[in-house]
Amino acid sequence: MGYYDETDLTTEKVKPKRSIKPFLNSLISGAIGGALVLGVTTYSTSQSEQPSTNANAASVETFEQIDNSKSAVISTEQLSNQANSIADIVDSLSPAIVGITNIQTQNSKDIFGNFSQRSNSESVESGTGSGVIFKKEGDAGYVITNNHVIEGAESIQVTLFSGDKVDAELVGTDALTDIAVLKIDAKHVSVVADIGDSDNLRTGENVIAIGNPLGEEFSRTVTQGIISGVDRTIDVTTSEGDWALTVLQTDAAINPGNSGGPLINMKGEVIGINSLKISESGVEGLGFAIPSNEVIPIVDELMKGGKIQRPFIGVGLVEMSEVPAYYLQQNMKLPEDVKEGVIVGSVSQNSPAMDAGLQQQDVIVAMNGEEISSATSLRKYLYTKTKIGEEVQLTIYRNGEKMTVSLKLTNRDATNA
Repeated sequence: MGYYDETDLTTEKVKPKRSIKPFLNSLISGAIGGALVLGVTTYSTSQSEQPSTNANAASVETFEQIDNSKSAVISTEQLSNQANSIADIVDSLSPAIVGITNIQTQNSKDIFGNFSQRSNSESVESGTGSGVIFKKEGDAGYVITNNHVIEGAESIQVTLFSGDKVDAELVGTDALTDIAVLKIDAKHVSVVADIGDSDNLRTGENVIAIGNPLGEEFSRTVTQGIISGVDRTIDVTTSEGDWALTVLQTDAAINPGNSGGPLINMKGEVIGINSLKISESGVEGLGFAIPSNEVIPIVDELMKGGKIQRPFIGVGLVEMSEVPAYYLQQNMKLPEDVKEGVIVGSVSQNSPAMDAGLQQQDVIVAMNGEEISSATSLRKYLYTKTKIGEEVQLTIYRNGEKMTVSLKLTNRDATNA
């Protein structure tokens, strides 16, 4: 199950031509109309063949017995004024750490490498990752992992602490924040991980990660490090487009297969979900986790509705940096002193943008007075500072004339209804 059938804004690339309009038309022809997208650029998600997952686990020395359904669940709890050894944390929390396998159908090929004319296909492992059990409710247990670990899966398997493999159901997923929630039978849940407060983290604080780097062969590998930085922002690219993701930086080793697993403090609390790392030559110890305080609101909404409802405009976008300056000035008559903004490449039918009269080649330079420098900055403002049903003011340039357009935000479902 994907997050959206379409996205709200689409970033498109432009090649020089004599006329900007044919250029924009050809540019947007392959894009999803009226969609808003997210993306990852110089950062790579930890993957084993395709999707992958980071996993971290933590626990403490004492436990609280919970009589939930017919099986007792052990919940890790904090120990005030008492430090837990890494071995204690690993022993206590390991049963809450799981492996995730993304299974997809692959058509068989003949000896020449061509797809067989027969309808022979087989289910194959497309990628692996990690996850953490964070909740048990009724007859279900719930697992947090990364969207990129399970994206495109036709079925999902969870490998338990015992080594047993069980089927998992996708509850909801959000490509923008790279978070997904899975459901398994409650009878397989004996331990649930406590979620900590990532806002209390300090640079230099010790953390550990537990996961399945490079697949199940090295399952529940434990790595140790520190919080190298808090409140980092990195540009990422996912199936929904470009996005500025808020992350924790750590030097704990995060490898392919760790994605989706927990980053854990010394109280045995999950304070982040490992998601990506920089994998360039000569770069070491630059891993990133999504802070727990960013994860939990997304998880709560996914468990309610299976997806995240965000404000929707209904335009396809072209970055100004992709358009030669002479096109902007001669064809679009954009003033020379306007250096930042984003170009409207397309307008979706029956969208707020169409209702407001936005047109192809309009250049958006501000929203509610906040300067817009790119498609990413527009999405960031739209998703974090506005709400569905709110009226916003767009400052635009059209044929060289500066004007303000009022637009009432909707959600995609309402627009498609």
